[in-house]
Amino acid sequence: MKKLKELIINFINGFCMALADSVPGVSGGTVAFILGFYDDFITSLDDIFRGTWEAKKKAAIYLIKILIGWTVGFLLAASILADLFNTKIYEMSSLFLGFIIFAIPLVIKEEKSVLHGKYKNIIFAILGIALVVAITIASTNSSININLQEMNIGTIIYVFVVAMIAISAMILPGISGSTMLLIFGIYIPIMNKIKSCMHFDFSAIPTLAIFGLGIIFGIMVFAKVARKCLEKHRSETVYAILGLMLGSIYSIFIGPTTLTEPQPIMNFSSFNILFFIIGGVIIIGLESLKRILNKNNLNK
Repeated sequence: MKKLKELIINFINGFCMALADSVPGVSGGTVAFILGFYDDFITSLDDIFRGTWEAKKKAAIYLIKILIGWTVGFLLAASILADLFNTKIYEMSSLFLGFIIFAIPLVIKEEKSVLHGKYKNIIFAILGIALVVAITIASTNSSININLQEMNIGTIIYVFVVAMIAISAMILPGISGSTMLLIFGIYIPIMNKIKSCMHFDFSAIPTLAIFGLGIIFGIMVFAKVARKCLEKHRSETVYAILGLMLGSIYSIFIGPTTLTEPQPIMNFSSFNILFFIIGGVIIIGLESLKRILNKNNLNK
């Protein structure tokens, strides 16, 4: 029963990460931090490449559970939810606002021991907000459009490097990897390649393989950095993460302007209170599920 519960909650964790990763605005890292498994996630990513044999095995089992949910969520997003985000962007944006705004107090409560009394580190929160806002503004002003139909050495290097940057953003709470892909002009081409592959057009595989290698290399580099920051500078890092999360609120409001057919910025008239509440209920529900699971683990 314990293993089944862990499998279910890790599936949900991966699924929620994928929904955030697949659309511009919120990162999978934000979801991981909200749901309280960010440390385990980063540690496992680092252990896969640098840990002992036992650590690698434990990390692999954990990440496979996350990956199952992530894969289902991402394929669902690529095939169905991508259209939903185009047609119901304000409802979806309101949902993600509910995620973030209801989650921030939970994160503060969870990390109060490293936040309380260290208010000088608020500067890191301000820097986090500024970083997300700057990246969001860059994405809305980006006019880069890369043609992935004709791959050459320059395009191969470009896709590899952008994949590294994007996965780093996906891992980091507050910065959307999809937003980074938008800035560098390959979000739509990559999503189209994924859709083509899902429809058995295997001509997309070489491009996706290069993209995948960039992701792997990016994880190798960034997971170690993030792990060290959490271990040695946790207060500063948590303040920065809270800043990134606060900054992502701005990204969500701006999000409709980054669609294939840009829509007006979300305002109070287009804000959907029902979906906002649903987002909050989901976060509170997942938080309750996490507490129940942790309590059961302590009792065993």
